[in-house]
Amino acid sequence: MQTPYSSPLRMAPLRRAWTTLSQDPTNAIGLCLAIVFACLILAPVVSILANLFVVQVGDARRAGAEVGGLTFYYLDRVLLSPMSRLLFWQPLANTLVTAVCAMAASLTIGSVLAWLLFRTDMWGRRWFSTALIVPFMLPSWTFALAWTTLFKNRTIGGQPGWAEAAGFSPPDWLSYGRVPIILILTITYIPMVILLVGNALRRLDAQLEDCARILGAGAGTVAWQVVLPLIRPALISASVLIFADAIGEFAVPYVLGLPVQYDVLSTSLYRAISSRQTGAASVLAGAIMLIGVMSICIDLYLMREARRFVTIGGKGAMDRVRALGRGRYLATGVAGGFFAVGVVVPLGVLALSTITHMPGRLDWGNFTLDYWIGRDLGTIALRDGVLLSADLWAAAWNSLRIVGLAALASGVLGLLVGYVVTRTEWRALSVFLRQIAFMPYLVPGIAFAAAYLSLFAVQRGPIPALYGTPWILMLALIADQMPFASRSGIAAMTQLGREPEEAARIAGAGWWRRMVSIVAPIQKGALVAGVLMPFVAGIKSVSLFVILAVPATDVLATYSLRLVDYNYTQAANAVVLIIALIAWGGTWAVQRLTRTGLGDGIGG
Repeated sequence: MQTPYSSPLRMAPLRRAWTTLSQDPTNAIGLCLAIVFACLILAPVVSILANLFVVQVGDARRAGAEVGGLTFYYLDRVLLSPMSRLLFWQPLANTLVTAVCAMAASLTIGSVLAWLLFRTDMWGRRWFSTALIVPFMLPSWTFALAWTTLFKNRTIGGQPGWAEAAGFSPPDWLSYGRVPIILILTITYIPMVILLVGNALRRLDAQLEDCARILGAGAGTVAWQVVLPLIRPALISASVLIFADAIGEFAVPYVLGLPVQYDVLSTSLYRAISSRQTGAASVLAGAIMLIGVMSICIDLYLMREARRFVTIGGKGAMDRVRALGRGRYLATGVAGGFFAVGVVVPLGVLALSTITHMPGRLDWGNFTLDYWIGRDLGTIALRDGVLLSADLWAAAWNSLRIVGLAALASGVLGLLVGYVVTRTEWRALSVFLRQIAFMPYLVPGIAFAAAYLSLFAVQRGPIPALYGTPWILMLALIADQMPFASRSGIAAMTQLGREPEEAARIAGAGWWRRMVSIVAPIQKGALVAGVLMPFVAGIKSVSLFVILAVPATDVLATYSLRLVDYNYTQAANAVVLIIALIAWGGTWAVQRLTRTGLGDGIGG
């Protein structure tokens, strides 16, 4: 006997809905993605901003309110109290000074190198176009550790640096603090300028310069009134990206700033979290987020203004280069000098330090492989060489497991975002997914990690406390990499028309069959790139993991910093070389799989 609820008439709408959903579940997938990103991206940011005004455990007496009550105590303490100078204003000033100086220096040097590579007949242009980008593939603290290996003095104890071992005692301003931080950030960001400005120069129509010279303009006039305005969008993008990244940079100030109490906002935030000052950490994280958002908004405004000026020219005259004559020797020397300073010296110093007992001594009796494969080294926290250390392999396994799974999830989610954004008829859903997936780009990694700690350090409804587990690292990395994964997915799906899917749909293929048999095979290159790029970024990442990782969930990056804290210089350098090798290999794999090269478009 059929009940009314099981009658064919009542079941028919459900069957039709299920059939429609199985044929085209785009909107349903989009809604699921929106919910997931709201939890992974929006909720952590809202949580840490809410902590600005909520009394935390242990602060009830000082705040004059009950735990969980509304308060302005943390804003007052960080911004207006007698401690505000140490907590906020001095770190803010240091942050702005280092970011602006690194931006200006890298733009100047990077623009010159880009011009030499893309617009002159300098020797070895194609080789240098790849070689000069190598610092971009390396973790930023690679250069910081190389600097301390060379110029470390007795301020923090432990083994002296190479300079002091040779009889020269470097002053503190050279060994630590503002000067080395700016220099190292400059080296790190120069490749970014070369890529952005070089691409603009390569696309610049040389006929415009020829016209200006025919009209009697000198070289300086051509440069300032023709070339500079046309590459201004690239210069703006490079400057804002460098500034926004430098605001949240953690590893370099941590290695070179903390020994002399040179705090920036990121290290001040780390200190606040380490000392369990949750409210103060929320204020500092909010300030870093605000500066990041303001930077990107300024970039969007300036780019909108810059788009009013476009160049329309023929392709035939764009590849013309300027003959340098005898200046080719100087140009090649400049490029070779940066390669030596940015690649050969740092990696060479780190490699030599790992095979010597005493720094700076290169006699045969001082060479050793103990820090790689030695046994019973006599140190407390490192009894064997790094390759024989269980801690290294545990950190390596955590890196592959956590970063690998997070990268895989990022790639798949990014492709799904691209699919929904380009296929859904709901414009609001498309816009929401675009914006929320891009949101982590506005938040520096150290602040985003603090937001995750704020949300997932305690149980939230059915979600248990995740701090101390690999899950919090995995979720944070997935969210942090969504801007790049989603943009890759959107770009890939935009190039794939609807026709192949429509043909398969007419032939009776369901959505899953269409995805497996048509979309996935066509977009496998984009998917692989969308997985490898987050993997490379995650392997190099420090600021995201340093707050969220505990010894049991150490990845290679945090394990190397712990060795730095123990003053185990040789072992820390060895781990960084391993990370650099993995990062370089991942970048090379991305280029091979996407069939692109850093030197594409440069001849000679």
